[in-house]
Amino acid sequence: MPRKLIIDVDPGIGDALAIVTALLDPELDVTALTAVAGRVTARDATRNLQAVVEQLDPPKWPRIGAASQRHSNREMLPGDDLKDLELVNGPTGLGDWEFPVAELHHRHESAKLMTDQVKAEPNTLTVLTLGPLTNVAAASERQPEFLDQVVRLVCLGGSVSAGGDITPAAEFNVFIDPESAHAVLLSPATKTLVPLDVSRRVVLTLETLKRLPSQHTRAGGFLQQLLSYSFRAHHQYLGVEGIPLPEIVALAAISRPQLFRTEMMTIDVEVRGHLTQGMTVFDRRPSRVRTANIEVVTDVDAQGVLDYLVECLHRIDEL
Repeated sequence: MPRKLIIDVDPGIGDALAIVTALLDPELDVTALTAVAGRVTARDATRNLQAVVEQLDPPKWPRIGAASQRHSNREMLPGDDLKDLELVNGPTGLGDWEFPVAELHHRHESAKLMTDQVKAEPNTLTVLTLGPLTNVAAASERQPEFLDQVVRLVCLGGSVSAGGDITPAAEFNVFIDPESAHAVLLSPATKTLVPLDVSRRVVLTLETLKRLPSQHTRAGGFLQQLLSYSFRAHHQYLGVEGIPLPEIVALAAISRPQLFRTEMMTIDVEVRGHLTQGMTVFDRRPSRVRTANIEVVTDVDAQGVLDYLVECLHRIDEL
């Protein structure tokens, strides 16, 4: 039986690719997609999420949650960092393609949609977060038993020993909303962290791109447009010949757990440090008695994840 899944996203091209992959994965039943502000604004996150689903038009549409404009550290990012985000993902997050999107007649706030889904089907849903943990924290505030009724929470974010990607110390998803990350990652919920140390090991190269399906269908053309833009942007602005796939790594950790190794660790999150705000701190001192509070992915079969991506995307012509 497919695993029931809620995916929380701040789309970005990487998140868009993960949404496409998840909707094509027969091992997953995506019941809801919820938007969160992060790499893009709340408005663009909601619009982009809807655009991705409309372009795919899957036989079974997941419910869509709209992002709310909560406080975050996005406004604290230096201008160069914000510019890099826009250059790699495009001005509104989905490259340079303008997608017509119908306005949602009945907007459901992401956190409320999460709690409604979990309350209706307790102990059956897995939650995957690919952006900041704002919505999960808000859902827990709305419904204190929310995380207790989730089968598993899988979070893309943080760093064990690889340093940061948005600051020298902090990974983007945690830095944007460290208070929410602190509340969620230190909660007693069953949770798994997919950190930078592992998530950036899988890279989509031009060789793998040739294995992907053609662009003869609407969904296939949409996918090719996004990936072509991303390849150009990574080459032109970052000098990288390939696209890191952290979002696909996090998704595969749910659908293909045999491709990963994990370890129980003790985590904390720095919420106020001038140089270290958003840093995930792991106590790994061998002489200390401590209680592990999170499962952390420590290794990945990179080729296995790429094969998983190709396998799923070849179903796109069926849409």
